[in-house]
Amino acid sequence: MENNNKPVVKLIAKPQNLLKTIYTACRTCYSADSPVNIYDKADDEQKMLNLIERVISSGHYSTIEHIQVSFAISNVSRACTHQLVRHRHMSFSQKSQRYVKEKGQFDYITPPTIEKNPELLKKYNDFMGKVSEFYLEMTKAGIPAEDARFVLPNAAASSLVASLNLRELIHLANIRLCTRAQYEIRIMVKMMCEELLKEEPWLSKYLVPKCERLGYCDEDKCCGRKIKKEEFLAKL
Repeated sequence: MENNNKPVVKLIAKPQNLLKTIYTACRTCYSADSPVNIYDKADDEQKMLNLIERVISSGHYSTIEHIQVSFAISNVSRACTHQLVRHRHMSFSQKSQRYVKEKGQFDYITPPTIEKNPELLKKYNDFMGKVSEFYLEMTKAGIPAEDARFVLPNAAASSLVASLNLRELIHLANIRLCTRAQYEIRIMVKMMCEELLKEEPWLSKYLVPKCERLGYCDEDKCCGRKIKKEEFLAKL
């Protein structure tokens, strides 16, 4: 069983010239020059950043859809990945519980709230042990893994490769970095953003909770980090 409940996230693919690619897409929309010439002549980083910020701020998001990034992710629960796969415009290749047969105690994730309660933590671990025993009993009896997996819980650890374009990553960050997002996916998405920011720090202003970009909170229940949407509009 994994003792470390923290996700493991690594950026494994991104465009070599990410900034120039976005700049070329932005500039092409407003220039008589060819995209090839625009790309070849682009060498002023601040000029590129200024145009990109202006275009994104105007809502012209198609210009950042040309950027595709891929992450290798592991040690996350099925409860977490079930949330992630709901996001559109993403591609996933996930560890299969149909083809990968568990041969011992399966890895599982323990929520912090349970870890803080010694009595419930023991019951939780005992329960996972019993599930594992029954799973192994079924597979040894000839039940195929694709059927034995029906007893595996949302806590079961999983791994996957996830790919998405920059527009979707910004949306993912805006939604899942919110303090009201479930803790595990919030941590995972934060790590995804941090991986990309190591190489593209200029994206830090976009890979934030949506309230940071909006200037207000539009959630039904507000954490208080920003004023509610109604209060914000009332001040206009």
